[in-house]
Amino acid sequence: MILRSDLKVIADLVPAGARVLDIGCGDGALLAELRATKGVDGRGIELSGANVAAAVARGLAVVQGDADADLADYPGGGFDVAILSDTLQAMRDPAAVLANMVRIARQAIVSFPNFGHWRVRLALLATGRMPVTAALPAPWHATPNIHLCTIADFADLAAGLGLTIEAAVYLCGAREVRFALNWRADQAVFVLTRGT
Repeated sequence: MILRSDLKVIADLVPAGARVLDIGCGDGALLAELRATKGVDGRGIELSGANVAAAVARGLAVVQGDADADLADYPGGGFDVAILSDTLQAMRDPAAVLANMVRIARQAIVSFPNFGHWRVRLALLATGRMPVTAALPAPWHATPNIHLCTIADFADLAAGLGLTIEAAVYLCGAREVRFALNWRADQAVFVLTRGT
């Protein structure tokens, strides 16, 4: 199975045998990979009915739901890892979603496109229009993205919520970026826990 670059990183970060909740799990590709390679006890929540059907057809335990509204109903501590891959920017209340993730799981793994990437900045500067990139492929009027952020913005939000960043991986395409992160990375993956 071929996974997106951020999903490969996330799969590597999830411990074997973990109880996992994949929020905005799409068609279940990551959950299927984690089940096959890590033996996880995985569950998913997904807004799209078509994606739920595809995930269930893979034999996955996925329910249709809206993370903005439904995560509050999940019991605290029910999972080892909660995952939100490439979905944070589509949430109505990203802060509440992150707070719920670390409430219901010991660890949260979040990936998102970096709006601070140099191509995004250059497109805004050169054209004065919202950019369309590989990480942000839809025009502004057709995108589900309502809360775009940079790596620096996300780190500030995590700190403001009292979350600890346990690890972070910064990507440009499939390659890992190690310096000038907010400038060079087009996507980031963060591992978060509740602050102590």
